[in-house]
Amino acid sequence: MELYRYLIDDFVIQYCRRLQKKDFIMKYEDFSTNPKGKREYLNDSLTHDLMKSLNEYFQTKVEVPRIRMGRTQEIETLINEEALLFAMYLRNEKPNWNPRILSLLARALVLITEKY
Repeated sequence: MELYRYLIDDFVIQYCRRLQKKDFIMKYEDFSTNPKGKREYLNDSLTHDLMKSLNEYFQTKVEVPRIRMGRTQEIETLINEEALLFAMYLRNEKPNWNPRILSLLARALVLITEKY
């Protein structure tokens, strides 16, 4: 959901702050009949590290109550539940929809700052 995009944006920004020029490789790609174009990519080991870190980030527990039971949940579960609650609101199954993003925002910023 676009509502939680800032979480990923913040994660990527914090991750990229520690990158250096040597962490990238130049690749030449053939786009069409024109001359080859140059593109910079993150090297393979750091690409794997980024994906692993992002996956771990999605599995980070946050203190936002689940729909059915429990006081904490993973960020990935929260995003899925929020999409479900919004869909229920759009189908008039719920009278209102209050995103739980505000309580998560403060906690997420603390988590990101502590980790990096």
